Amino acid sequence: MSDFWTTILEFAQTTTTRVGKQLMLDFGQVQASQKADGSLVTQADKWADQTICDAIASTFAGYGILSEEADKVFPGTEWCWVIDPLDGTTNFTRGIPIWTISLGLLYQGVPVFGYVYVPPTNQAFHGFWQGTSELATPTGAFLNHHPIHSSADEPSNNHFFNLCSRSTAAIQEGLRCKIRMLGVASYNFLTVATGATLGGMEATPKVWDIAAAWVIVQAAGGSWVSLKTEPFPLLSGEDYSDRSFPTLVVSRAELQPVFQPFVDKVKI
Repeated sequence: MSDFWTTILEFAQTTTTRVGKQLMLDFGQVQASQKADGSLVTQADKWADQTICDAIASTFAGYGILSEEADKVFPGTEWCWVIDPLDGTTNFTRGIPIWTISLGLLYQGVPVFGYVYVPPTNQAFHGFWQGTSELATPTGAFLNHHPIHSSADEPSNNHFFNLCSRSTAAIQEGLRCKIRMLGVASYNFLTVATGATLGGMEATPKVWDIAAAWVIVQAAGGSWVSLKTEPFPLLSGEDYSDRSFPTLVVSRAELQPVFQPFVDKVKI
């Protein structure tokens, strides 16, 4: 791995670990307020966001920052970090131990590196995805530095498919998987990357929910299916605060037609 990518990975690991330690002290202990879009936010979210933004600014001069809790306009810089300081705030406030800190690094508006840390379980996911860029990136997806791969299994009643709370219309007769609802978009998709689930749907994820997972899922062999608008590349000067990117993720492309008829029942 080149010095550049080593620096990127070490920064993501060090920063999310530091932020995660503080968030664990607040876990289940803070009150949330409701934002204009109906989602929840706490002082812990805001502190984590500011801490990560400050760390980026002091380490990566000239890099842009797109954040759920701060600047939601893509600055159009060649390199840009996309931050979700606390994905799963509702779980966080209620003491449910599934929530994440998510960092995605974009090159020319497209994610090429993703890092997602889950403090309650001490799980750290990361991956690299060259895509159509001409960058020389490392390859692969990892959980705690061990390679991960999506599943090659066929659907059955002993396999899982994840939904969000706004996509339950997909639960129809003939869906040959057990349903799970985790409450965290990034973690929903990362279970596909690890092979734990065969697919997942999110009806209203924002760009900061998906930037890191977009990389890790594909690097692990999974297939990312945008159900409405393609999220990437991001457009310079565009405000992403109110844009959702309905998404289906499957463990391999051959499973898209298996799950697509059920996903199509969801109004997006």
